[in-house]
Amino acid sequence: MGGARKPFLELGGEPVLLHALRPFLADARVVSVAVALPDQDASKPPEWLTGLDPRIQVLAGGETRGASVARALAVLPEDVSVIAVHDAARPLVSADVVRSCIDLASSGVGAVAGCPVVDTMKTVDGEDFVTETPDRSTLWHAHTPQVFPAEMLRAAYSAATDHATDDAALVEVHGGRIRMVDDGGVNLKVTRPSDVPLAEAMLREIGGFEDPGA
Repeated sequence: MGGARKPFLELGGEPVLLHALRPFLADARVVSVAVALPDQDASKPPEWLTGLDPRIQVLAGGETRGASVARALAVLPEDVSVIAVHDAARPLVSADVVRSCIDLASSGVGAVAGCPVVDTMKTVDGEDFVTETPDRSTLWHAHTPQVFPAEMLRAAYSAATDHATDDAALVEVHGGRIRMVDDGGVNLKVTRPSDVPLAEAMLREIGGFEDPGA
């Protein structure tokens, strides 16, 4: 994003992070929300964030995604039974998906929002030559939220190295069962400049904001 701080980019006049938080704050079962930000933002978080909801606490994240999650886990209440991890840059997650993931984790298994792969996938070597064409019927894109029984996620992080690209990968190593939850393929992660107008168009379609120019 050319150095831009993705969580604070605006979609329809509101920060990406605000859109990402709303579905979790709407669920009465959510008792605490830890928002990990870069040091400079955590030391002086925006007023709209600190005043949004008393359940929110802001902390400084780590050098990596895993380190940030580990710091957030440390400030959550010890007695929570379920923990959800969500990317601030995913503003389109729905309340229904959040609820479904929490429901699954409450039953004792991990839940990962995502969608089935629809393209043919290729495995390549170090020089990008194709080595295999896996069966796409068994493949999913893994998004967030990723929600787990609290003990399951805490145990995975207590013994984890920081090389996994998502939390589910850490839990898998420790034998945790994880089920995918279809988010409809609209749970976009704002990664490139071109994602911003796309996310705004999708929010407009689902009623996420009013177009001031309409």
